[in-house]
Amino acid sequence: MNNPITTGGWDCHAHVFGPYAQFPLAAERSYTPPEATAPQYAELLRRLGLAHGVLVHPSAYGEDFSLLLHTLAARPELRGVVVAQASATAKLQGLRERGVRAVRYSHRSGAGANFAGSASLADMRAMGTALADLKLHAELWTDCRALPDIAATLRGFPVPVVIDHMGGFDAAAGVDQPGFRVLLSLVEDGRVWVKLCAYRNLLGQTDLEPLRPFHRALLAANPAQLLWGSDWPHLRVEPAPDAAHLLQLFKDWTGDAALVQRILVDNPARLYG
Repeated sequence: MNNPITTGGWDCHAHVFGPYAQFPLAAERSYTPPEATAPQYAELLRRLGLAHGVLVHPSAYGEDFSLLLHTLAARPELRGVVVAQASATAKLQGLRERGVRAVRYSHRSGAGANFAGSASLADMRAMGTALADLKLHAELWTDCRALPDIAATLRGFPVPVVIDHMGGFDAAAGVDQPGFRVLLSLVEDGRVWVKLCAYRNLLGQTDLEPLRPFHRALLAANPAQLLWGSDWPHLRVEPAPDAAHLLQLFKDWTGDAALVQRILVDNPARLYG
């Protein structure tokens, strides 16, 4: 399809790092990424033709939000998502007024799946009431193997929950795999939001066509609960994708200009604006 007008469009998932001389990483971390600075991200948004971005605080910074808050203060077109464990709930006071909209948690299947510096599902459960009081929502990095066991928690959670990376499905297992069906049911019911960031589910591949059916299934489930994210700067991915190509794939797979407008502009404005 031809590119629709996306005035006011949002990239709902990106990270910034550095400059490290000013914003050093946490001493205890599980990875050391190259610098990816706020001016570089601003240039990416310009190239994509988008007006807004959502910066997700990386676990490599631990619970030091200095870089994120500095960037939000300088760039009012951006919003932020922090990582905080239940023991640090007090640090969330006043962050909404500074552009923060959510706290991110991790609950993934498999041994060693969660990074040092991340917050867990137990933290999320403990912080539900506080999030509601602070007018923040939750973002959850999980996968379809873990989803069936936590669906009841997500359905009853007191604030919206955004699932990252399309729920971490198994591309080879098809759209009828049990965990993905659970994800679809949560989206259908309006209990969760999902970020359409497909490539993370087929890492190392340049042909992303096998992911199209999952994208289409989520569109059919409930387009009012969908967002798009570039996942820039594509940490620990070889070969790294081009964000402009990912955005064009999203538009092509969505196929309808009104739906593209809804997902790129209207939905994120409602959640993050």
